[in-house]
Amino acid sequence: MTDDIATRHARYADSAIRAILDGTKSVALVGASANPARPSFIVLKYLLDRGYAVTPVNPGLAGQDLLGRRVAGSLAKVEGPLDMVEIFRNAAAAGGIVDEALALAPLPKVIWMQLGVRDDEAAARAEAQGVTVIMNRCPKIEYGRLSGEIGWTGVNSRILSARKPVLAKGGVQKLTIADRRTPRS
Repeated sequence: MTDDIATRHARYADSAIRAILDGTKSVALVGASANPARPSFIVLKYLLDRGYAVTPVNPGLAGQDLLGRRVAGSLAKVEGPLDMVEIFRNAAAAGGIVDEALALAPLPKVIWMQLGVRDDEAAARAEAQGVTVIMNRCPKIEYGRLSGEIGWTGVNSRILSARKPVLAKGGVQKLTIADRRTPRS
């Protein structure tokens, strides 16, 4: 069974990643850090800036505010249903976090494991309950690639476009996935 999972999770179609990111509204980011130099802080800020309702989860910061959001001590303490649980912890911790996510009611639609995080057995448990699993990917990178933000900085996003970049406040480009679907006039 894990061979089948390994094959399914070796690559993800852009359309599948786009559908997840486009359909997600509420996210729990497990392993959030208050250190602005940490990747989990950067991803938290990025997702918040893109309009996602992100709840940082970190038992050591529980009850504090992080980027204007109250930090939960565990997934069970997150208020309201979650569309996605993002695991920003090491692979050894992923299985327990997946089990914690699977104890939620209602279940999250997606469990997303950050770059370098993969647990095929935990993925099988989640998929058996109808939860979509993404492993070894970063939602910030995928969002930036699919929206064209990464391509604007010279990184090959595998997305071609002749659209002129739109600069947000402060001269920074801020595209959305919806910008890539809806033609501009």
